[in-house]
Amino acid sequence: METSSTSGAASAESIVVENLHKRYGDFEALDGISFSIKPGEIVGFLGPNGAGKTTTMKILTCFMSATGGSARVAGFDVQKDSAEVRRRVGYLPENVPLYDEMIVFDYLRFVAELRGVARARRQERIRAVAELTGLEQVMGRTISELSKGYRQRVGLAQAIIHEPDVIVLDEPTTGLDPNQIIEIRDVIKTIGKEKTIIFSTHILQEVTAVCDRIIIINRGKIVADGSLHELEVRVAKAEPGLVVSYEGEASDALNAWLSNLAGVEGVSEVGGRPGSSTYRLKTLDKAATRRALLAGEPGVARELLSLREAEPTLEAIFRLYTGGETEEGARVEVSVADTSVMSSGGEDVVAQQGDAPVEASSENLNASPSEGAESMVDEAAAMDETSESEEVSRG
Repeated sequence: METSSTSGAASAESIVVENLHKRYGDFEALDGISFSIKPGEIVGFLGPNGAGKTTTMKILTCFMSATGGSARVAGFDVQKDSAEVRRRVGYLPENVPLYDEMIVFDYLRFVAELRGVARARRQERIRAVAELTGLEQVMGRTISELSKGYRQRVGLAQAIIHEPDVIVLDEPTTGLDPNQIIEIRDVIKTIGKEKTIIFSTHILQEVTAVCDRIIIINRGKIVADGSLHELEVRVAKAEPGLVVSYEGEASDALNAWLSNLAGVEGVSEVGGRPGSSTYRLKTLDKAATRRALLAGEPGVARELLSLREAEPTLEAIFRLYTGGETEEGARVEVSVADTSVMSSGGEDVVAQQGDAPVEASSENLNASPSEGAESMVDEAAAMDETSESEEVSRG
């Protein structure tokens, strides 16, 4: 039976997460996170390794149970209606579970059958996803022969072949070269015109190019939620500054002179063109610092090449909200004037009590289509070699 795109409950949100918790023993991977995503939004889910990104996505796609709280996808509760959630979700895990011995066309036909696509529409859907993901030239090739980029395209194709309401992509461009990244990015933007997409990434440029909104998670908590512009404004207020360039190479003497100017609280060297030195000045009184720069003279006579406002970058946003943390938990010193959360999520909700969501079980790889579209997700889970302990370290 073909899957339906009709939601199980009238809702203005495609994804609703409320006070979600996940524990591994004493480790709190998710510490009461809440957010919602509207239909048609493309949301970038950012955070350091181990922050809780993949854990969240596995709960939303019913690969993993939550310890507490609730989540609804396409109007269905991931605990009570996990089969319906799986029918309405397309999922591309970080390690794409593909059958290497199969021909691309046969694999997509197999997925369409498992996903409940009506027999009369299977050929149509295979052609549509092949065209969208750029697979036309490799439809007759064995998956094991494909490059990393084409394997990723096949993973995207299987995630959307049943026309899901919500698409969840975990690191969809990991390991791809710049050209392949651009191609996959274009596919995501095209799909996002009609579908709700949430995807995690470490490539910050992708967020700028693709996303309507950014959610940043750190140590199992949502620390920022808003549009890129909203977060840029907050960073500009938290870390105001100027960028100044001088003729000649950088020197300790020039750095020391800049550090002593009126209003300057910090100086950092940034990349510039050859034969020049460029610095970012953190200053809470930009007017006073500008006057000092224009009126003063460095110890060694240098030509002032440029002076401009420091524009907040996505890297600065990420570092501001994550405190410069790395996977190992080390901290880089970051000056933050205001790290309050910009969240569009609703009120705090008490975690639901009762039975935990059912864990995704491993099914026989030769299961018949009659066992339901959700079996495809279970099969992928069986092929995913990532253990929960590895999940903790990766996020």
